[in-house]
Amino acid sequence: MMSKKQKRAAKRNIKKAQRKWKSMSHRQHALAQPQGRKRKKPGIGGKGKFYRVVVRPKGEFVSFRNHDVGKKGHIQRLAGRRKSGSWATQAWLIEKKDAQVKDRVLIGKTKDVKELLSKLRRQPRKVKGDIFKALSIKNVPERSKPTKAMRKAQKKNILKAIKARWKKRR
Repeated sequence: MMSKKQKRAAKRNIKKAQRKWKSMSHRQHALAQPQGRKRKKPGIGGKGKFYRVVVRPKGEFVSFRNHDVGKKGHIQRLAGRRKSGSWATQAWLIEKKDAQVKDRVLIGKTKDVKELLSKLRRQPRKVKGDIFKALSIKNVPERSKPTKAMRKAQKKNILKAIKARWKKRR
């Protein structure tokens, strides 16, 4: 049971809240709601054309750009630019026709998608909706560079340059 003092305080608080509510705009009403009344974020609803495989946190980047990799519309790379100016992959967008979900893990159907997913450090695991989380390709420390693959590529490029020079001279 409430005391008289508590009842008066409750009535005063209700009137105060009503006055405040009447003075607010439609947008302010929406923002004052506990749930925020905002739209669903991309990928949460599960009705899009792509699965999103997040590789790095969005907060590391200041701007973004996406481009097709391989055939148009099948795999897209979402690249982010850091404050320093360097670019890195933030996420991969994979068309739903080219992949499937089994036990909350993304599995590729086509050769290109299988190759991309095999290059990631961890299998993409479902977070929510169409969003999956994985880790990027392992960062090789400078002390262990050049790797065997790098040396092989360098050698191949040098031979290619030498052949091109010889063709020019003839």
